[in-house]
Amino acid sequence: MRKVIPLITTLLICGFAGTSAADAPATGYDAQLASKLGADEHGMRQYVMVILKTGPSPKPKGAERDEMFKGHFANIQRLAKAGKLALAGPFDGVDGWRGMFIFAVKDIDEARQLTATDPVISSGEMVAEYHTYYGSAALMQVNEIHNHIMKPGS
Repeated sequence: MRKVIPLITTLLICGFAGTSAADAPATGYDAQLASKLGADEHGMRQYVMVILKTGPSPKPKGAERDEMFKGHFANIQRLAKAGKLALAGPFDGVDGWRGMFIFAVKDIDEARQLTATDPVISSGEMVAEYHTYYGSAALMQVNEIHNHIMKPGS
């Protein structure tokens, strides 16, 4: 299927009017950026998506829970700055689904090691479920862009 989409796109761009792919508008392809982001020829890359679910030992509201989540957010920032965490965020909690991480790592074992550093996992507040995910390499720029749209002090 991946090979069919570029063919269809080329045919649509050329308008079936006898033009060739060489006559099609430039795509703006940036080989250096693609390499930096770890993109393959389709602009995609492999990730590991981690679904965080309610664990066996949820902490009651209070100072201990507040500290645990403070550590959780600090860990997210650390992993993002290290280029390992492409995306993280909460879910609505329905059915025990609490949040997700998308790691830019080679395999599930490496994602397990990184997830184990998070206080919500080590405390039993949450448990992790791991899945490989093939998505746009542009996801690697989310953290950089986010820093430019977040108001200072928030």
